[in-house]
Amino acid sequence: MAISVQGHAAACPQADPAALKWLDKMSRSSNEVNYNGVVTFQRGDNMQVMQIAHSVVEGTSSESLTQLTGQGAQVVRVDHPLQCVHPGHRLLRLGEGLQSGECGISKYYRLSVAEGERIAGRKAVRIKVDSRDMYRYGYVMELDRETGLLLKTQTLGPGRKILERFQFAKLSYGPGNSAVAKPEVVHKASHPTHVSETNSALPSNRWNIHWLPGGFTETDEPKVGASRQTFTDGLAVFSVFLEQLPKEIRPGEGVVRHGGTTSYSRGMTLSGNSVLVTVIGEVPINTARMVADSIRWMP
Repeated sequence: MAISVQGHAAACPQADPAALKWLDKMSRSSNEVNYNGVVTFQRGDNMQVMQIAHSVVEGTSSESLTQLTGQGAQVVRVDHPLQCVHPGHRLLRLGEGLQSGECGISKYYRLSVAEGERIAGRKAVRIKVDSRDMYRYGYVMELDRETGLLLKTQTLGPGRKILERFQFAKLSYGPGNSAVAKPEVVHKASHPTHVSETNSALPSNRWNIHWLPGGFTETDEPKVGASRQTFTDGLAVFSVFLEQLPKEIRPGEGVVRHGGTTSYSRGMTLSGNSVLVTVIGEVPINTARMVADSIRWMP
């Protein structure tokens, strides 16, 4: 892929513009391309096999993800407007900013492009993504050279240990869906109200978060009294939940790690209020702990 790097390198020397352009293409293809196939998702010794089908019709996209192992549950999202760009995708789409020297996620990740593998019969380009700090994980991504669709990703922890792996085993482009057994459970995904590009303020809740890793922004429109706040840097996502308790809770913390997902809970007293704080998402345990440490109760 030919790309002009003059000017960009001077304005943002730590960026790899070719890698940023591939990530831009990846974020668009996930919504704008018709495809269906079978994917594997592995966390430690646990392996799930799923069928995914994505279609675009008259300016809207629909998607279904069906387990072929385990419970056989299905998640369905329908009629999602293509013009609705989620905050995570927006962070990956620099557009004209790429040529004007915007660094984008290069402020927080070292990016590079290399020759990729053949995944599900498709030639791929490899994007190496290494964290510049201790607050997030690294990734190795394989993107379809033709469409930019994410074919394979590995989430990397300390020492480049593979925490989880997603990969297409079978893939075809165009409309259509292979028949599968009727799922036992169907979950319909709701469409949140996203934060506008000009509104980056935290919600006017009774509680607030005073520290976030650099580059993370809120994903949903602020709501008064909300018990959850969700943040993304374009690649990783985590949510913070706060539950007010009817009686005092003993101080303490608990941690559950499943692949690249951390669930961190702590009983706290904030301005005389007993609360249970939970941080869950694709971040290291120390990041979750520091976010929880920064929560304050608002008068």
